[in-house]
Amino acid sequence: MTDYLLRSFDWNDPSLVNLYDEVPLWSAPFGLLLLDRLRLRPNLSVLDLGCGPGFPLIELAQRLGASCRAFGVDPWGAALARARQRITRLQVRHVHLIQGDGLALPLPAASIDLIVSNLGLNNFSSPADALVEAARVARPGARIALTTNLRGHMAEFYAVFEQVLRDLGQPEMVERLREHVNHRATALGTQRLLEMAGFRVRRIDEQAVILRYLNGTAMLNHTFIQMAFMEAWREVLPEALHHEVFAALEARLNQVAERQGELALTVPMAFIEGERRA
Repeated sequence: MTDYLLRSFDWNDPSLVNLYDEVPLWSAPFGLLLLDRLRLRPNLSVLDLGCGPGFPLIELAQRLGASCRAFGVDPWGAALARARQRITRLQVRHVHLIQGDGLALPLPAASIDLIVSNLGLNNFSSPADALVEAARVARPGARIALTTNLRGHMAEFYAVFEQVLRDLGQPEMVERLREHVNHRATALGTQRLLEMAGFRVRRIDEQAVILRYLNGTAMLNHTFIQMAFMEAWREVLPEALHHEVFAALEARLNQVAERQGELALTVPMAFIEGERRA
């Protein structure tokens, strides 16, 4: 029943990158929110921080047209290879990919008009330093537009997870789970990071999407749940408790789904836009 605990992923495997690209339901709502809110102007120099396999970088470049020049930066070589295939196939010649670290961008100072990052900020080892580096390459008046998932994401799942740990007599694990939950961004915290880096926040839009599953078994066996979250959930627990805890968690989630007719998980998200101060 807990075979999903045994799965592992090689992030340098090109076939996994192709799969990742075909499972966009997590990042798509955030990217679509970003594309919906951005003001489109000609002749922009654009940077996508943490562009991964190319969404929303390639879509944004196409919407802006050939008068723009777009750069995508990511340290993940296999994902950039996938993005390069898409760029070649789609003949989007004004997109340029750079394998590199967002903490040390290989771009000149004051050279970028628009910086975007779709769910990228949480992936930097130091989000504050990444934003300082973004401010370095931004021209005065340049815009930055970020999307991020917020603290409180999948709260329904974590409430059940916490209760299972309590029922199994694991109060220390409850505290570790709370630490895991609370590491996520808040809109106010992200605004403060942007302002400390040299941006003036102009707009914050908060929304939520619902992830719906038949039950806990379907959710825990979903490929993207395993790819994106399972490793961190396992790390909350000693290995000796993995099967016991997840078997109980799966059963409890199934009970919730049976009562409610489905398992619905809320994902709060934010679009945050700022402007580089002169």
